[in-house]
Amino acid sequence: MAKLEKITFQADGDEPVEFYVLEQTRIGGINYVLVTDEEDGDADALILKDMSSDGEEESVFSVVSDEEELSAVAGVFQSMLDDIKFV
Repeated sequence: MAKLEKITFQADGDEPVEFYVLEQTRIGGINYVLVTDEEDGDADALILKDMSSDGEEESVFSVVSDEEELSAVAGVFQSMLDDIKFV
């Protein structure tokens, strides 16, 4: 397996948190990123939505929590990655 890209998120006033990028996609003009905190094995994953405008230097991400949006985007990621199973 190829080494996963690692990205760092910094919430206002919080310590930086590193995640590994499993996959990314663009749906309806919005970028989504599937990330996990572990490089190997079973791990929790989050789907993040890029809330920043095109052309901004820094991206602003939000965890996808709307059930309908989460289900749709998870389905896209699941079809892209054979070894990913969402529960």
